[in-house]
Amino acid sequence: MRHWRWPALAETVKVPCRRPPLRLVMASVAFALAALAGAAAAEPGAAGGQAGRTTPVIRIGYLSQAVERPPGLSTLEVPPEDEGLQGARLAIADNNTTGRFTGQTFALVERVLPVDGDVAAASSSLADDGVGYVVSTLNGAGLDRLLAVAGAGRALVFNAGAPDDRFRRGDCRAGLLHTLPSRAMLADALAQYLIRKNWKRWFLVTGPEEGDALYAAAVRRAAGRFGGRIVAEKTWSEALDIRRTAEAEIPVFTQVADYDILIVADEIGFFGEYLPYRTWQPRPVAGTQGLTPVAWDRNLEQWGARQLQSRFQRQAGRPMTAVDYAAWAAVRSIGEATARTSSADSATVAAYLSGDAFALAGFKGLTLSYRPWDGQLRQPIALVTARAVVSMSPQEGFLHPLTTLDTLGDDRAESECKR
Repeated sequence: MRHWRWPALAETVKVPCRRPPLRLVMASVAFALAALAGAAAAEPGAAGGQAGRTTPVIRIGYLSQAVERPPGLSTLEVPPEDEGLQGARLAIADNNTTGRFTGQTFALVERVLPVDGDVAAASSSLADDGVGYVVSTLNGAGLDRLLAVAGAGRALVFNAGAPDDRFRRGDCRAGLLHTLPSRAMLADALAQYLIRKNWKRWFLVTGPEEGDALYAAAVRRAAGRFGGRIVAEKTWSEALDIRRTAEAEIPVFTQVADYDILIVADEIGFFGEYLPYRTWQPRPVAGTQGLTPVAWDRNLEQWGARQLQSRFQRQAGRPMTAVDYAAWAAVRSIGEATARTSSADSATVAAYLSGDAFALAGFKGLTLSYRPWDGQLRQPIALVTARAVVSMSPQEGFLHPLTTLDTLGDDRAESECKR
């Protein structure tokens, strides 16, 4: 009997250790060598492969565009220029690892446009390159331009950059899937946690940008859905020079009726970071700052997330963001679907992704799948602070007849999507 001591355990664990018979060792080695030989033969151009056979290349388009960002509060959280692209590249590598055994090869066809780039022309060029799938990290306006070209059924489009709820509602369409959570999903994830904590009275502060108004609308919807009550609302004025007068301005601005938590809608970080610890009443802050609902965060470590984080860090030299994760999930969805269906046809893949059989291991504790009514990827949402994961939604106690993931965002009965 040998004794093994694991570094993470305080006690010594006794494990019987017997050497396997030599014939079993030799058989295992032979099996492994045969598997490696088979994998090598399946690679394109591999020596010893079947004569005249080549592995089909599944081409996945990636489309992004630089945007002019208004000046925010901090220069420390500026989105990286390759945000999304690095996630797609990592997923291509993952797909090709699996493809060695399924006889498939994947290639990423990249189109990264400047601010004044032509989205329609880039979409047409992807089609000319034989691309049947497009992963987009465009914002809402850019996605509209892309869908005007790609929406005719020539490509299956994955939205990994626009959280706008309208694309899951009145502006939804066939051939459009979403791997980035909607604002409604983010607000619902936060609302569930606040209700569970019995923080039901909310003070909502909205910034001056269009996205801030949309985020605030999602918060109002979540309040009505889960039993929160907005007891006060204010809109932040662009005239306030918060950098110099935060200590004086914020206590005055936040003098409202009593509340349990301040929820801020400030997507670009114009003023929200200055709210914590400066409010007139000692209350927590949540929303786009403070306790924040996100699809992915550098602090996620459970369910194998640390392994994904490490691989991404080695490749990109920076942490993975929510947009990187959304692009990764889109490309991995294609890889999983083509492997399961043994088909690269986008219509076949789209039907499989919307069916009950599809499941994606997303390193979040639950398998991910697409809602057939609006094309949204079901997924848990992390509630995080700067250096910690506080909780994961859906929260315990919020029930659903099929899956608790459908308590986040528009459920089938609530959906306005007509695809």
